Amino acid sequence: MTGTPSITGYGTTAGAATVFGVHGAAGVTHWKCFAGRRQLASPTEAVEWASIPPHGLSGEHRHTRTEEIYLILRGEGEFLYNGTPHPVRPGSLALTAVGNIHGLRNTGGTHLDWWVIETIPPTTEAVLRGRTTTTPGVTPMRPPVLHDLFKERTVSTDGVFTGPLRRIDVIDLEAAEHRTLGRPDAELAVFVHEGEGSALAEGASANLNANTCLTLGAGTTTRFEAGTRLRLLVVTLALPGGSEPQQ
Repeated sequence: MTGTPSITGYGTTAGAATVFGVHGAAGVTHWKCFAGRRQLASPTEAVEWASIPPHGLSGEHRHTRTEEIYLILRGEGEFLYNGTPHPVRPGSLALTAVGNIHGLRNTGGTHLDWWVIETIPPTTEAVLRGRTTTTPGVTPMRPPVLHDLFKERTVSTDGVFTGPLRRIDVIDLEAAEHRTLGRPDAELAVFVHEGEGSALAEGASANLNANTCLTLGAGTTTRFEAGTRLRLLVVTLALPGGSEPQQ
């Protein structure tokens, strides 16, 4: 990639780290972080990719301070939500609110790959900045929610998340088609699920292949051009004050 901060967090899953004992589980997880708090203006902890081999497990753990999505990219498995398994496949999207326990098990014969985006809700942000919240009592724990993103095409986090992660979209472009993406009040995280193409912004360009991830700065626009049929997965990450928080 060449260019300016309008395209950040660019990378592919090649060269992912091998991590042992993720969340206390035996075995290995392949993991890569594309962007984190230092690169992002929204209150986003990290944009990541992970993969576990057949019979692998990403251990069950409670989310005490962040909201998180898991989006299954390849393989088959089970989400473990508060002790209950739910079958998943490519396109399965999990919205995990603060307070829930989740994990992921590979039940298939190939690697199970998923995209992970973890964000900071207003209550956690207030604590990190040393502020007190104005809402008395404890915020009720919202249950986790599962979607079929490839069927629904657009999923809103309204009613589940309170932080910057507002929606997840699928965009399919046929060969030679193009689409310009960008928002003045939000960053966009984009993952290439399949196909080849290019991303072009003022002073920046990036080659796109399956398993490429990049983030787009707020207030910028990027033109995505498909060389072959191209499937983009797009997450909207609102800036503080950029749009009304979800309730």
